[in-house]
Amino acid sequence: MRCPFCNASDTKVIDSRPVDEHCSIRRRRQCEKCKKRFTTYEKLETIPLMVIKKDRTREVYERSKIEDGVIRSCHKRPVSIEQINLMIDEIENQVFNMEAKEVETSAIGELVMEKLKNLDEVAYVRFASVYREFKDVNTFMEELGKLLKNK
Repeated sequence: MRCPFCNASDTKVIDSRPVDEHCSIRRRRQCEKCKKRFTTYEKLETIPLMVIKKDRTREVYERSKIEDGVIRSCHKRPVSIEQINLMIDEIENQVFNMEAKEVETSAIGELVMEKLKNLDEVAYVRFASVYREFKDVNTFMEELGKLLKNK
């Protein structure tokens, strides 16, 4: 860290303490050359995850969008809110563990469908019908056929 007074690069940390509910660190430093003291703040740099939509536009990732789709799919199904939250936590962990700055919505949608298939098959088909944009009854029946075939 360079001294703001004399621009020397040789400074030492005298004191460190957490601030902002342990989200950053306040450091008191002293310049070894001019002996003046100054304060710096160290904060974790967070870069928001961006999602790439089907039309190739980008927007900031929002958990609430997954929640809305899953809750709609599970409407009047024997699935608790705790199960839904646990499933979404697992999906988020997988997405953030990809360590990518941008993720396509199709990748997130496939993760949701994979988890819903194991949670509740009716909710899975409901979600798939919207996500995959079923155009008619035949495509709906094809998806049901795949589901029944894998049993």
